[in-house]
Amino acid sequence: MLIERHALFWLATALLFAYLVQLLAPVLLPFVIGLTLAYFLNPIVDAMSRIGIPRWASSILVLAVSLFLIGFALVFIVPILVQQIADFVEAAPHQIERLKALAEANAREYLGARYPQAEATARSAIEATSSALPALLAGVAQSIWNQGSAAFNFVSVVLVTPIVFFYTLKDWPKLVAKVDSWLPRDNAEELRDLSREINHRVSAFIRGQGVVCIILACYYAGALSIAGLQYGLLVGLCTGLASFIPVVGWSVGTLTAVGLAIVQYWPDTISLLIVIAIMLGGQALESAVLSPNIIGSEVGLHPVWLIFALLTFSYLFGFLGLLVAVPVSAAIGVLVRYAIRSYLASSVYRGNNSPA
Repeated sequence: MLIERHALFWLATALLFAYLVQLLAPVLLPFVIGLTLAYFLNPIVDAMSRIGIPRWASSILVLAVSLFLIGFALVFIVPILVQQIADFVEAAPHQIERLKALAEANAREYLGARYPQAEATARSAIEATSSALPALLAGVAQSIWNQGSAAFNFVSVVLVTPIVFFYTLKDWPKLVAKVDSWLPRDNAEELRDLSREINHRVSAFIRGQGVVCIILACYYAGALSIAGLQYGLLVGLCTGLASFIPVVGWSVGTLTAVGLAIVQYWPDTISLLIVIAIMLGGQALESAVLSPNIIGSEVGLHPVWLIFALLTFSYLFGFLGLLVAVPVSAAIGVLVRYAIRSYLASSVYRGNNSPA
């Protein structure tokens, strides 16, 4: 009976928390960004504190370096990206038509008499996709705008996020101690073990995958730009940063890069193969070197579970859901595994007459 009351209490608390998050999502966004950045960089502040630097001073230093890097990006990188985005949007219809013409010419050559039937099938599929795509993109954009418009403004991004970031870094040990003091005394040690496991898995993925995404973004952007691909910087950065979604981010980036390479280079197959080799090299680098050595194998987030979490949380909470999907899904995974272990060790599973 006591266990049932505890379960009902935590279930009601979780449902109330989810409702409040959904209700306050636009307001919470700068706080979530600040907390996420503080969690990501907290080990640096801890290391500086261990060598004798006061925590407030190390927090100020980390904040100053972060603001400098953001300012550097805004001054030197963002204008280039904005220009490439504008050029890409302007040239996209022409590029698509040229890609379509190349595909039709090659299809006529290889299919011969079967081309009219294949063309009709492909045309109907393209028309169906084309008619649905604008509505889909408009819905996504409207969702992001509705969820983020109250938070993506000058005051919240420029003022609120750095303040949350600084005070969270400075007071991190106090916050952890305060939360620990709220734990039920009878189950405190068990909950601490769960918290440590959640922290291990979340930090391994968030910090590890964050580093991997940054390295891949630099690799793709640099390699594609050196290869001379139009919009190479834009495509490379987006592909690298989207690599936190397993398979999907790399696949979309590769299709985009190869499509642009076909339009730009065809019939120069050497340049096309170079772009393909760059994308395959990035995937090999991630799978064989970066992920095993930086993230490790103990994260416990299956790619299918991660994609499901990203879609579900973005649907429920909008843009805020994308930010919290990974850590929350990692925490849920730990709790589910704990619940299964508890069930398998209980009399409900083993039966009353089974030996302990």
